[in-house]
Amino acid sequence: MTGEVRDFLGVGLGPFNLGLACLTDPLDELDGLFLEARQELAWHPGMLLDDATLQVPFLADLVSMADPTSRFSFLNHLKETGNLYPFYIRESFYPLRREYDQYCRWAADRLRSVRFGRAVDRVEHDGTAYVVTDATGERHWTRRLVLGTGTTPKVPDCVDHLLTDGGPALHSSDYLHRKDELLGLDSIAVVGSGQSAAEIYRDLLLESRDRGYALTWLTRSPRFFPMEYTKLTLEMTSPEYSAYFHDLPERTRDRLLREQRSLYKGISGDLVDEIFDLHYQLRVSGELPPVTLLTNTAVTEGRWDGAAHDLSLHHTETGEAFGLRAQGVVMATGYGARVPSFLDGVRDRIAWDARGRYAVAPGYTIDHAGSEIYVQNAEEHTHGLVAPDLGMGAHRNSVIIASMLGRDVYPVEKQIAVQSFGVPDHLREVPGT
Repeated sequence: MTGEVRDFLGVGLGPFNLGLACLTDPLDELDGLFLEARQELAWHPGMLLDDATLQVPFLADLVSMADPTSRFSFLNHLKETGNLYPFYIRESFYPLRREYDQYCRWAADRLRSVRFGRAVDRVEHDGTAYVVTDATGERHWTRRLVLGTGTTPKVPDCVDHLLTDGGPALHSSDYLHRKDELLGLDSIAVVGSGQSAAEIYRDLLLESRDRGYALTWLTRSPRFFPMEYTKLTLEMTSPEYSAYFHDLPERTRDRLLREQRSLYKGISGDLVDEIFDLHYQLRVSGELPPVTLLTNTAVTEGRWDGAAHDLSLHHTETGEAFGLRAQGVVMATGYGARVPSFLDGVRDRIAWDARGRYAVAPGYTIDHAGSEIYVQNAEEHTHGLVAPDLGMGAHRNSVIIASMLGRDVYPVEKQIAVQSFGVPDHLREVPGT
């Protein structure tokens, strides 16, 4: 028996689907429901360091880039919680990461369309609508799905077994949950190239004054890359660059993503400088612990022998093989997209590329009809570096809402950049003709 058929159902409640919930909340034309497996909203709880900030300004909140007047804006959150003037006096566009988590919780508490503790077990199609069964056994019928299940922690295959071998080895997503365990060790290695690795290294370096452990930071990158943050580079987080990127051949897109890592997976330049200054301060005060920072270094193997981890390393420029022994290992090796198993029952309705990834259309759909299944932050390989960018979430949601309703509820910008991507039409004529 078919129950009420909703207009759409969102699976997962990270910032992107939460933004969609906020933007659709005032729209009577859309009846949506959001199912979240966790009992409460938590945004990267293992990395909510007290002094860590977002790498994007506060305008990259859940709604403002689509609707600056929304009651779910970050500024309205500050006003309602009595923090608007302190934030203004602080004179920084970049909210604390912990503050952003509080903002997301505040928004979720004000939504009627959210159900926590509802992991999705399976999705089927009955010929008329999608049937979503959650962990409680309840079934939900919907015309459309919006997949916001997010990315999962990623660890290189050669060392993923270390996480379960019994030693103190962890992914950065669990850092705060196991920080006390790390502080009691005599040596710690941090593996990774991006912001999370830098934040964890700095935090452990600060703690080292009272602990005295040896601290090593390993990165495959040829240097500790600062994130490029010039204004013309920022224009690459734009609707037109995303459209340009989508039209490129698949192999070209994959190559560009590797080359563009420092544009969106680098370290804040200010944090790089802070780390150097902290080293200098500890050196002058005679409190600098044994530290080693190594670039061009790949971890090729790891083994826990009951007392410490033996890491096999390879220097990519000299070609040398060498090793490191450390009691604790923190893998700040990023996150990867995954295809959830609950989609097994509707795989035939989804378009796939040659590598088994979603073949995401320009409008963020992955179904053959191009109007039924949407994805959030699962389209990096088709849309480029804008996929995980918080600042583009409201734009993507505006596109999804327009697709559902057949009209622009929130203005969808098509062109915002000064520069052109690809060959402009007015230059396509051959000179001399």
